[in-house]
Amino acid sequence: MTSILLDTNALLWLVTAPDRLPSQAREVLSDRSNELFVSAASAWEIAIKTRIGRFDGDALLSVWNDTLDAMSATDLPIDSADAVTAGRLNWDHKDPFDRMIVAQAARRGFTIATSDHLVFEGALGPVINTRSST
Repeated sequence: MTSILLDTNALLWLVTAPDRLPSQAREVLSDRSNELFVSAASAWEIAIKTRIGRFDGDALLSVWNDTLDAMSATDLPIDSADAVTAGRLNWDHKDPFDRMIVAQAARRGFTIATSDHLVFEGALGPVINTRSST
């Protein structure tokens, strides 16, 4: 069993366009023997980007808990130790959402599912590539 923290992009693709994910990543993420986690940072990121007009996430945000339940994913809250770790990461990446996801995964020994090359560079543990090769 692997505990996997979905980066926001992996979450969005899994929910809205699962065919964008490579088949190997889709297989791992749909394997019910693995545990999926979604950070509160992803809800925060989607809400902010929706508010400023960079993303249309109102529909997803209105059914957030139902979506996580349907995916058998666990909502991962942010605590102060996560915040301290994210702030102290020796990683020249300023995106607070990515920093939080990397910190949360590192603190808990989770694998990160992402297509973001910057998260690959900053991850302190295993990563599942959700970027399609096509």
